[in-house]
Amino acid sequence: MIDEIQVENVALIREATLEPAPGLTVLTGETGAGKTALLSALKLLMGERADKSAIRDGEGALSVSGRFFLTAPHEIGEADGFDEADGFGEADESGELGEADGLGEADDAGEAKVRQAGDAEPATKDAEFVVTRRVSSDGRSRVNINGHMASVTQLAETIAPTVDLCGQHEHQQLMKPASHLRILDSWAAEAINQPLQAYQVAFAEAQAAAKELARVLAAGQESSAKLDEARFILKRIDEVQPRPDEYEELMASLSKAEHAEALALATNTAAELLSGDDGATDLLARAINELDGVADFDEQLKACAESLREAGYILEDVARETRIYCDGIDFDGESLAADQERMSLLQGLLRTYGPRMEDVIATRDQAAELISLVDDAAERENAARKAQAQAEEALAAAAHELADARRKAAPQFARAVCDQLARLEKGGAKLTCEIADLPRDQWTKHGSVAVEFLFQPGKGMQARPLVRIASGGEVSRVMLAIKVVLGQADHVDTLVFDEVDAGVGGSTAVALADVLADLALTHQVIVVTHLAQVAVRGDIHYVVEKVSAKNGIPETKLRALSSDDRPAEIARMLSGEVTDASLAHAREMLGE
Repeated sequence: MIDEIQVENVALIREATLEPAPGLTVLTGETGAGKTALLSALKLLMGERADKSAIRDGEGALSVSGRFFLTAPHEIGEADGFDEADGFGEADESGELGEADGLGEADDAGEAKVRQAGDAEPATKDAEFVVTRRVSSDGRSRVNINGHMASVTQLAETIAPTVDLCGQHEHQQLMKPASHLRILDSWAAEAINQPLQAYQVAFAEAQAAAKELARVLAAGQESSAKLDEARFILKRIDEVQPRPDEYEELMASLSKAEHAEALALATNTAAELLSGDDGATDLLARAINELDGVADFDEQLKACAESLREAGYILEDVARETRIYCDGIDFDGESLAADQERMSLLQGLLRTYGPRMEDVIATRDQAAELISLVDDAAERENAARKAQAQAEEALAAAAHELADARRKAAPQFARAVCDQLARLEKGGAKLTCEIADLPRDQWTKHGSVAVEFLFQPGKGMQARPLVRIASGGEVSRVMLAIKVVLGQADHVDTLVFDEVDAGVGGSTAVALADVLADLALTHQVIVVTHLAQVAVRGDIHYVVEKVSAKNGIPETKLRALSSDDRPAEIARMLSGEVTDASLAHAREMLGE
């Protein structure tokens, strides 16, 4: 949801602030007053390519800042049913990143983490995003998100999915047939979710089976050189038969065996010095006896004797252990030579296939696998083909069930949209939801069918794809009807309608106002309108005015109307001028 937008030096706007309501916000004003400039500013925050010609005459740069509260997870690309960003996420015109000159800094407590490019994590629920877009007269574009430099791509990924601009074809999700499948699935979620999940599991398993078959076939076609190399590796390693921890164990035992004589001499000497005649233990015993003899005369000497006695126990233990160690040394020249030869073999494997013994064993397993694949090629290929056939059969069944669920939901969805169109159109306009089977090689994780919405402007007229509808007003009203039908199932927070009231009047204008008010119960709605019937329904009412500046350059002002100011603007919309009669009518409409 948009909390606030600040605009500086965009087209005729020198400075303007828009604080839309959570529900319905209306923007009114004379034709040419500059309402389009406000929409252009919002497009910049959605990541649209910047144009330096949008900078106000005489100024060096334009700047647009906005605070957004994203109340639902948003992801780009396949997660939303798209394979591409469809025009969003273009790189900075200058290819550079930059600061926004301090505009739009987020406070530390409310700062939300901005997704990096390519990061799959969606925006956190209720996350606050403060974004700024600055375009200078040299064409350079700089982006700042939550106080940090960012790219236009990041801006598009963060903000664009949360806003639908309805009325400008290049920004409508409705104009992208890839989004029609997502719209249908969102509306029919209860009936679609289970078969969709089953299909996606089957699709993943079919992909895995196809990948395994390709691996088996590729292995069977390995060149004789690779196969000979694998056989050589397997033979060399298997001749040694290394164990995972053998190298470390052999290293430790060799160290003892190669220095057996020194170890025996040292431990024997130590044992003799500790426990031999006149050794350390004998001398210590004599010292203890001397102290015990006079300990009755001084308690301190008794404590010293006890300390020496404890030290004597330690010396006796060490003397015993060193003697046992010395007696256990058994030098065997043949065993030593065998261990040294074994170590040499292991070191040879480590130099070639290491550096760790785990690497050697992994290399051996890979070679054995390749040889096995080739030797058992026919058997493995048959098994892989059988597994793939079973996976494809399961996928086909899941695809059929999912397609059936969508075919059942499609006419129900179309009827619901037509009911809303009937409130807006008097010419029998209809929406149909066409579902077509895709060839197997075009199936995706989203399903095996293509969904496209067709629009029939009136009875007897041909239904055509929405993208081919010429009238911006018609497109906006179709979008409006679809959004009302989607309700809370729609993951777009904010809807901005321009041209939605084109060619509308009389009772249809009242119906349009009712539908917009219904939509504002589940979305934040911003409407640029010339209809008084719509304007009176706004929770917040802004008027866009063109005034003459001191330097002679016209300037667009944005003004929030108080309850006292609104009747005059509604009266102007009704009759073109403010009269007693139009004011009375305006107050009556506002009262209703």
